[in-house]
Amino acid sequence: MHIVLNSPLDMHLHLREGDMLQAVAPMTTASFAGAVIMPNLVSPVDSPAKVRRYKEQIEAAGKSASFAAYMTLFFRNYSRAELAAVRKKIIGIKLYPAGITTGSDSGVTDFASIGGTLALMEEMQIPLLVHGEAGGFVLDREKEFLEVYLRLAESFPNLHIVMEHITTAEAVDLLDCYQNVSATVTLHHLLITLDDVIGGLMQPDLFCKPIAKRPEDRRRLRDAVFSGHQRIMFGSDSAPHPRHKKECCGCAAGIFSAPVALPMLAELFEDAGRLDLLQSFVSDIACNRYGLQPPAKQVILEKKPWQVPELYGKVKPFGAGQTLRWSIAA
Repeated sequence: MHIVLNSPLDMHLHLREGDMLQAVAPMTTASFAGAVIMPNLVSPVDSPAKVRRYKEQIEAAGKSASFAAYMTLFFRNYSRAELAAVRKKIIGIKLYPAGITTGSDSGVTDFASIGGTLALMEEMQIPLLVHGEAGGFVLDREKEFLEVYLRLAESFPNLHIVMEHITTAEAVDLLDCYQNVSATVTLHHLLITLDDVIGGLMQPDLFCKPIAKRPEDRRRLRDAVFSGHQRIMFGSDSAPHPRHKKECCGCAAGIFSAPVALPMLAELFEDAGRLDLLQSFVSDIACNRYGLQPPAKQVILEKKPWQVPELYGKVKPFGAGQTLRWSIAA
């Protein structure tokens, strides 16, 4: 049995930089036609020069002519001239509340002060991608941030707002209220709950932000995805960290799913009896919402078991050691 995916896309991806970029980029470029690249590097990608330089590094590391790196800018208050200079080089601008996740220390602290940039983005049709968490109790952070989404959606009705890696039932409810709002959903939030992370011995490789939530939240995410919701796209939020940053006190947040994303999604959709929706989830909806024409690329999945390696270099993948039913054909 085979599945043919046309130009699959990862709409939320961390590739890091330096040696880590060299190690992980080929795993995405081999199985995806494009990916939305996150800008939260040690020195955030917040200028046209940094966008150009980082894209060049990604293309050199990925070594694929059939892959599009869709670049994002790190949100700050930009002038009209700055946005005009970079508009054709980016797919959107990524907003992080300050200090909420890896590499977000220079994020937004005062949401009342960003209206001018948002108005320019709306006028110039630059999407706003948001890590939507507030600073309260960890399980409530995404729920608390929904008020910000509501204000943004109503104040800027022609601004395409993307709620990144949603994890809660309440986020799905809000998505259904505004046509200018889309969302990405990760593989791991469709599979795990908080019980998998800390219900027994703590599993640092399942620690991510937003943190995995309750079974009822996972069920609502699955219901939305398996209904073919036309504003929910796949975004892996694959976020590699070396072992010494995961197996330590104060371990880093992030799940590395790039090499297993498509086979595990195929298994998940097959179990739900919705393999017919996989193409849409991993490509068609994103192309429609963003107006993309990705590189032509066919990825063939075959029903052939394989065991996920325990490590890819210094990084442990999601599902390490598991035997999956689907594999990517050579």
